[in-house]
Amino acid sequence: MSVPCKFERSLLSHEEHETIRLTHHPAIYDVEAAELEAMRPRLRKMRDKERTLSRQKLREGRGKGEARGASFPGTAEHASERKQVFAAALKRVNKELGRLHNLAARTAHIEAARKALALHRAANFMAYPAAEATANEGMVPKASPRRRKIITGAQIGRVSQSKKAAQAVRDARGDRTSSQS
Repeated sequence: MSVPCKFERSLLSHEEHETIRLTHHPAIYDVEAAELEAMRPRLRKMRDKERTLSRQKLREGRGKGEARGASFPGTAEHASERKQVFAAALKRVNKELGRLHNLAARTAHIEAARKALALHRAANFMAYPAAEATANEGMVPKASPRRRKIITGAQIGRVSQSKKAAQAVRDARGDRTSSQS
């Protein structure tokens, strides 16, 4: 349960109150993250000290433990309330640090998403060169990789002429075997 600021002021010393004051609502937003990080161990140390004093007082009250040391500090009679004040301050600091961390992460994610969207949009639109007259040779025939066979015209005529002559000899003999197939 939250504790009013006036009650906190009555429980704490001036230095402790100045530390705690920075953890309250309007002032915590003006504190830098590095200062909050430095404040966290101090608050933990204060809370742990008060928790120890509170537990010792409870043990003494139940008769389970003897008094530690010669005397307790003057603030020891309200140790549990002081512990609650420091614990609440620590909780506020942790919550603010978490909020700042999430804000930084969200900002980084938004920037990454915007960059990815820009890259995606840039990939969709191809930049074509302008259509204008260019000094170009045009299409060039590509040489065939097959070996070229050169046959002279005389050789072509000789083969076809020998076929004609062989057919004429068969026809003159009256050999009909070639035409009956």
